[in-house]
Amino acid sequence: MEENAAAPCVRVRGASEHNLKNVDVDIPRDAMVAFTGVSGSGKSSLAFGTLYAEAQRRYFESVAPYARRLLQQVGAPHVQEITGLPPAVALQQRRGAPSSRSTVGTLTTLSNLLRILYSRAGTYPRGAERLEAEAFSPNTSAGACPECHGLGVVHDVTEQLLVPDPSLSIRDGAIAAWPGAWQGANLRSVVNALGIDIDRPWRRLKKKDREWLLYTDEQPSVLIEPEPGRIDYGYHGKFWSARKHVMHVLADSKSQRMRDRAMRFVQGVPCPACGGSGLRPEALAVTFAGHSVAEVNAMPLTEVASLLRPVAQLREASATTSTARSGETTEVAVRICADVVARVEVLLGLGLGYLSLGRRSTTLSPGEAQRLRIATQLRSGLFGVVYVLDEPSAGLHPADAEPLLDVLDRLKASGNSLFVVEHDMDVVRRADWVVDIGPGAGEGGGQVLYSGPVAGLEKVAESATGDYLFGRVRPPVRRPRTPQGWLHLRGVSRHNLRNVSVDVPLGVLTAVTGVSGSGKSTLVTQVLAEVVREHLGLAPEEPGDPDGQGEHDEAALEVDVQDTEGLEAFDRLVRVDQRPIGRTPRSNLATYTGMFDAVRKLYAGTDEARARGYSPGRFSFNVPEGRCETCQGEGFVSVELLFLPGTYAPCPTCHGARYNAETLEVTYRDRHIAEVLAMSVDEAAQFLTDVPAASRSLETLREVGLGYLRLGQPATELSGGEAQRIKLATELQRARRGHALYLLDEPTAGLHPADIALLLRQLHRLVDADNTVVLVEHDLDTIATADWVIDLGPGGGDAGGRVVATGTPAKLATSRRSATAPYLATRLTRLDQHG
Repeated sequence: MEENAAAPCVRVRGASEHNLKNVDVDIPRDAMVAFTGVSGSGKSSLAFGTLYAEAQRRYFESVAPYARRLLQQVGAPHVQEITGLPPAVALQQRRGAPSSRSTVGTLTTLSNLLRILYSRAGTYPRGAERLEAEAFSPNTSAGACPECHGLGVVHDVTEQLLVPDPSLSIRDGAIAAWPGAWQGANLRSVVNALGIDIDRPWRRLKKKDREWLLYTDEQPSVLIEPEPGRIDYGYHGKFWSARKHVMHVLADSKSQRMRDRAMRFVQGVPCPACGGSGLRPEALAVTFAGHSVAEVNAMPLTEVASLLRPVAQLREASATTSTARSGETTEVAVRICADVVARVEVLLGLGLGYLSLGRRSTTLSPGEAQRLRIATQLRSGLFGVVYVLDEPSAGLHPADAEPLLDVLDRLKASGNSLFVVEHDMDVVRRADWVVDIGPGAGEGGGQVLYSGPVAGLEKVAESATGDYLFGRVRPPVRRPRTPQGWLHLRGVSRHNLRNVSVDVPLGVLTAVTGVSGSGKSTLVTQVLAEVVREHLGLAPEEPGDPDGQGEHDEAALEVDVQDTEGLEAFDRLVRVDQRPIGRTPRSNLATYTGMFDAVRKLYAGTDEARARGYSPGRFSFNVPEGRCETCQGEGFVSVELLFLPGTYAPCPTCHGARYNAETLEVTYRDRHIAEVLAMSVDEAAQFLTDVPAASRSLETLREVGLGYLRLGQPATELSGGEAQRIKLATELQRARRGHALYLLDEPTAGLHPADIALLLRQLHRLVDADNTVVLVEHDLDTIATADWVIDLGPGGGDAGGRVVATGTPAKLATSRRSATAPYLATRLTRLDQHG
């Protein structure tokens, strides 16, 4: 250990959280400490699972027992002793809050200041009473628009959704939103009895009849005569317009299937009463500097700073209190504007000037959300705190990473310690100290290979981090492939893409680059995906992401593309994103890849299972026959504690195995099925080597660097990067057919350079198999190995959305307009030198 004995440090003894192997380590305080190692090596287990968890536990110990119930507690870590540990604050990579009411303004607390500013210093209409700050929030009863309840969005039907094919007649099903079977036949009979031709194509019906059929609230009752030759009695049929039927189903139906069907005909639109602001008219009538609070919330942060800076810079206020109508030059206004501008300037320094205060947190990337939290902490003025950060550079363009590191330096200079889990070698070089965990992942990791100043890591031969940090291994630089054709998109408009034309090469790997907010994800994961999906006749994605990242109004935005050419080249579309592979612990690696089906069939085919009459279903922990009934196949039970939040403990019956005793009596090679689920991918690959269906999946998972994951590892414990590689491995094991377009959004985020090398090998395999790969990327080594680069910018938000430069990596590195070019040029030069 090279630490100065007099320097204050955190001493960890006997840490065994997750895969840590009884770790002892001393970590200096008042320094920036980088925790490094390959993905799954145990970095986060030490930094977050041990150090931060212990700091939180100690804080909770100091809180009154009753108050602890109000706090979200973390469990006590598996560690013998930790000394010298100050209070800790965690800044983790998390997806945006699931609530659609959470915004950039609420995350940064800037919305609170803005509401006070409008309440105390706004310009009111003549005769209007001063409103309290709560009246300027859509999240309070005092401020919420009564029509949309503060959401800013109402859901309604449109003719395009209700009648997708206007060439059909009503008899042929033109009104797709109407029910089927007898109810649909009844409505057709009612319409026919009302004198509307149900055999005429929809587009040829009178406009007033079409609108009445779709939107009327009238419900006339009509006598329906029995058909000739039948003994049925006539009956009175009641009419339902398409809109009234859909809204009735959504409001009253108990059938989730019917409700899901009805949602297909509804889309989110801005509330007509409040213009999408979510606020009451009284609040919208108050202005500051000529703008309503809704208009300021919609501005990019750069404009907010420009708007309020003149007031913030006033030296002498005209009065100490506001007048009845306006207080825009009062001391209150000056002080609040100065505080808002100071906070916003920190965000501008972090490259977030393109965001607006009203931007919903559900639409933020994990990197954007983390930078917002870092900026808020910088203004908090805390001293003597340990900030534990989870890959702060992940998802950042190199130009955005530099100001972030400056902010981290300011946090350290304020008397705080920074413990940073990091994979970016440029960030690691800036650290004062490095703790390298390894040498491998999972069971192959969990040891401290080195703890000391960064330069000393060069002497550690078994360190994968040292290999890349000091140039012992260099990423392969490939000769760019020649495109086999082109996909041309003309006149693309969405978000900040405005009338953009893009040429995407076919049969090669293309990296789409640019600063944060430049429009990369919009182009690749939205526009490109939806254009190809529509060409292939695939159903559109459901509104909103499964993990809660999307918004109904966001998903309802239509892609405006004036012209396309070259779509006929694609037979398949594959989006490989970082969304979870499942929402509950019942979904896991084995079930997602389909490998578990082969394992269950294997156990059902044993002599013992056949003798007992066990089918493959018996070996699922989701069915009553095979699962442990005490825990219902969960493997754990809830334990209620007096004066403390409930906690979880292994099931006392199955001890976490999830199966009942009878099922576990069936073995294959002396292992029952729960023991197979507990195996790592590497272990299972050897155990199931003669089971082709399982072996193929396992080998592919190992090839993308996931050999350390357990087969039964719950989906909820997997990172976004791990989820993405699982999806990629699942795709790689499938039989090849046709020309596929693979779209990936920052696939290297959260990966060690050694894992990136494995991932790139697989992506290039896809291209070699005559497919096209397009990925959004910031990692310079990955961009350097691409065949083609499309750089967007030049800035973020309204300053971006344009194609700045295109070409091979070498060509793009010479561009004078591209923010990516100088960083890429430096990286290519470094690779040439090491070559």
